[in-house]
Amino acid sequence: MKIIRIIAEVGVLYVFYLAGDVLQKLMHLPVPGSIVGLLLLFVLLLLKIVPVKLIENGSSFILAYLPMFFIPATAGIMNHLDIFSGRGLLLIAVLVVSSVITMVVTAHTSEWIAGFSASRAARQSLPGETLSEKRKGA
Repeated sequence: MKIIRIIAEVGVLYVFYLAGDVLQKLMHLPVPGSIVGLLLLFVLLLLKIVPVKLIENGSSFILAYLPMFFIPATAGIMNHLDIFSGRGLLLIAVLVVSSVITMVVTAHTSEWIAGFSASRAARQSLPGETLSEKRKGA
């Protein structure tokens, strides 16, 4: 039964991909249709129009096998090795710098989100009121 649920949820994700592709072609957007579909799904999840449960198992399944989806791209690069020949050091430098930038931005974003969540939680609780007192009053 879980397999059927995963297939159905991956189908829902595919519908968002197709919807984004159609919107991109109709509106002549300079952004790929897959990105438009992803943004559409993101907005609908934020507005709680689409519940997370509708795509939770399917998206977890896709994320679990994500590295496998990079194999065709890697094999395609092997057909064009002449582009990279003689540029090994430059390629390594670009990979290292982009990885460091990604890690720094991710770290700052995580810290910002953690700080934002903590300040939001502090604003929502009244001074001197404990969690058990809040639950009794609710």
